[in-house]
Amino acid sequence: MTTIDAPTSPTGRRLRADAARNQQRILEAARELFALRGLDISLDDVAAHAGVGVGTVYRRFANKQELIDGVFEDGVNRMSESAELALKTDNAWDGLVTYFEYVLHNFACSRGFAEVVKGSTEGRERFTSMRDRMRPAVEELIQRAKDEGSLRADAAPQDFFAMIFMVDSIAQFARPVNPDVWRRYFGLVLDGLRADGFPREAITTPPMTDREIETAKTSCL
Repeated sequence: MTTIDAPTSPTGRRLRADAARNQQRILEAARELFALRGLDISLDDVAAHAGVGVGTVYRRFANKQELIDGVFEDGVNRMSESAELALKTDNAWDGLVTYFEYVLHNFACSRGFAEVVKGSTEGRERFTSMRDRMRPAVEELIQRAKDEGSLRADAAPQDFFAMIFMVDSIAQFARPVNPDVWRRYFGLVLDGLRADGFPREAITTPPMTDREIETAKTSCL
């Protein structure tokens, strides 16, 4: 039996290429808006930022949840992988610090990513299983540091959950004026978790200036 190939044309190829470009523009626009404003944006906002029609966005993403999945799934997967990689370090404390620094750096870069990982109401269904997969590796990182004696014996996994929230709060507050100042408070928190007899890390990141604090207050209004 003779088969006839489906017709192709330059126009058809152009349409497919345009569709791919539009999807990439939508994802990049959503990533930028989520980073700046968190998950509380609309698909209309994304369309305007991407320079495409709202219908173009809805043809590729039926709702905002699908868009959140498309933007953040890879990042959450990489964060889980980074916890597993940290377990392979010879020095347990270094592995612990490297992992949480990686997490907080990504939070500081994207408010939306922080909301997804910390368990915002949006994105919860898609990412719960990823966070569950991450938890055993994080708990093992903490236990390794305690067994090594570098982490204080009374530290608990819940302390690191609280630490992430505390440091991320200052990161989001200071982000418009001093996006790296969170590192100072991360270092101070780590000092509180360090076991006696181990040297403290030098805190090299300076605090916010009075002017930066006032400007950040205004930005939050």
